[in-house]
This record gives sequence, C-alpha cells and structure tokens, in this order.
Amino acid sequence: AVGHCQAPQAGTTAITFQSSTYSDFRQLLTREAATGTVTIRANLGFPEEKKDRYPAVIVVHTIGGYRDTNEGYAAAELRKSGFATLTYDSFAARGTTGVAMSGSPGYLPPGVADAYAALRLLASQPRIDADRIAILGFSYGAEVAHLTAFEPVRSALNPGPGRFAAHVAFYPGGNFGVIAERGAYTGSPVLMLLGEKDDNLPVAKFENYLAYARAAGNPAPIETVIYPGAYHAWTVPD
Repeated sequence: AVGHCQAPQAGTTAITFQSSTYSDFRQLLTREAATGTVTIRANLGFPEEKKDRYPAVIVVHTIGGYRDTNEGYAAAELRKSGFATLTYDSFAARGTTGVAMSGSPGYLPPGVADAYAALRLLASQPRIDADRIAILGFSYGAEVAHLTAFEPVRSALNPGPGRFAAHVAFYPGGNFGVIAERGAYTGSPVLMLLGEKDDNLPVAKFENYLAYARAAGNPAPIETVIYPGAYHAWTVPD
C-alpha cells in the first residue's frame, strides 16, 4: 500500500520510507511477522540556518490524522528553533482513518511501527545527528510518543542500541503503561503535557501511575506539566 501525506510545506521535501502493519500488540511484542508492509509518504524539513548536522523531531498526528494547522504548525516552529522535522499520516498510508481504526486492537501498533521506521530513516541521513532524534505527538500521537519509550516495544521494533533521545506527549490517552520493573523504559526522558480538565486522561489517573512506579522502586523517567483549565486537544484550532 502507498499512503498519501500532506502537501509539502515550504522548506520541506517529500520522501518515502517503509514500515509495517501489526494487528495487535501481542503480534508485535512476540516478534511475529508483520501482517503487511506499507510505504509511508512523509515530509522532511530542515531549518534555514545551515549546519553540518541537525537534531530532529518526528511529529506524530492526532486520531484525526495530519493537519497543517496542528502538526504542521508545530513542525514549522521546531524548524525555527533549529530542529529538522519529519511529518506523515499513519492512517492515510493504510487507506483508512483514525476513527475507523480506533475501535480495533490494531490502531496503535502501526503508529509505533511507523515511529521506529521513521527513526531508522532519520538516523541514516547524513544531515541528521542520529543521537539527537526526538518524538513529539498529540493525543493518538502522544500515546505513540509514550509507547515508543517502552523498552519491550523498542527492542521488538528496533533491535540494537538505537533509541529516541526524548519523548514529548501532548494530552495522551493513557491507555497503556508498563509493569514497574527495571528496564521497563529505555531511559530517555519523557515529557507529558496534560490538561487539568482533560476527561480523556484525567490527571489523577496518570499521577496514580507514576506513584505506582515510584512505590515499586522503579520510577518512570517522566516529567509532567499540567495546564490549568485546559481540556483535551487544546492545541487543535477547531
């Protein structure tokens, strides 16, 4: 399957990379063969300032798919701050939508598969600093950003030492966590940006998760910022 992505923004180039589709996390974590492969169309952008190599951020979309006014805006601002950026649409690449996939156990595994495929792509680029590639996501993408910090997911999708340098999650769903044990996370820092009034992930739920990990003696490498009065998806214009 060949998925369509957004039209290239100014200062970006359309590229493709290969990824995989999994029906559920069991298939992924037990390292069974993927259900299928897919070609992802993406946009790679660089800052105007010329450097030999750049740090990079992979920006992952919401359940609504890529939007110029949300993910595109964030990527443009990151480029102004000196980061190369990569954006794409995991749902469009598979000829579907987030709404259509959200009721199935297979709606999140393609997101994490695409993220690690994107990491491998960027790490191979001579203009990218392979040790300074982060992932940032919104809602669905925030859940992907958190899941990619789990060591079992990383080792299943990216055998070897390669990992994300940082994970930034804007209002994630909080559907998945890991058992609080040594090695549950890759060790890279995770930043959670949460809305005080977010019904999708109540702040208390995530605070309980962090307390559980601390009490078990293996605190998660997660920092949280709580925005007073903010609801879910506060960055999305509509």
